[in-house]
Amino acid sequence: MRIDVWSDVVCPWCYIGKRRLEEALADSGESAEIVWHSFQLDPSSTNDDPRDLPTRLGEKYGRGREWGVQANAHVTEVAAEVGLEYHLDQAKSVNTVDAHRLLHLARDLGDAGEVPADTQGRLKERLLKAYFTDGLPVGDHATLTELATEVGLPAERVLEVLAGTTYTDDVAADQAQALAYGANGVPFFVIDEKYGVSGAQPVDVFKEALRRANADRKPVTLITAPGATDQDDPTCGPDGCAI
Repeated sequence: MRIDVWSDVVCPWCYIGKRRLEEALADSGESAEIVWHSFQLDPSSTNDDPRDLPTRLGEKYGRGREWGVQANAHVTEVAAEVGLEYHLDQAKSVNTVDAHRLLHLARDLGDAGEVPADTQGRLKERLLKAYFTDGLPVGDHATLTELATEVGLPAERVLEVLAGTTYTDDVAADQAQALAYGANGVPFFVIDEKYGVSGAQPVDVFKEALRRANADRKPVTLITAPGATDQDDPTCGPDGCAI
């Protein structure tokens, strides 16, 4: 089973959705390859905005700072229900494009066998924890280098990516693909390229999606001539070759 996930590393519901998916997989006894895709909630954000998070949220949604404070308090309570510790009062303003570019690097190196296959997932987890729990500036190159090497990415490759624009087009392509799927928010999950789950849905919703995807993966029923067996003709011919 493959699960493609679009999310941002500064999206509070994306971290919650990750935990709920993980719980659903554990409860269902399913194993899955999880591929993390880029989605920037605010590509125009900067790494040096002096406003605190409640102020930025309130102004973004036209609700005022107090609304931002209440929104942060609510999502912090929900996060605690799935074992996450949020310190949103410490959250730094960041542009996440470089974090996403490193996630693409981790995926490529994992596919090539240069790092363990789960490195992208471990980097995703570390970036989320860095932002929501540790209050680290995950748009800062020094911080990103430390986090990426911590999970096993080679420092020289990390520095090379951060010094240029490698994977910038991939980040944009991921975002375009999510919109093409009809995603109107993140997190957005696609299971086996067939079942979509939008948002940090309850665990039972993920479990039902996993159940349906698993039910679709049925063994092929072979149709043969009446009375025929696999040993009737062990040679290669117009009808195939025995294996």
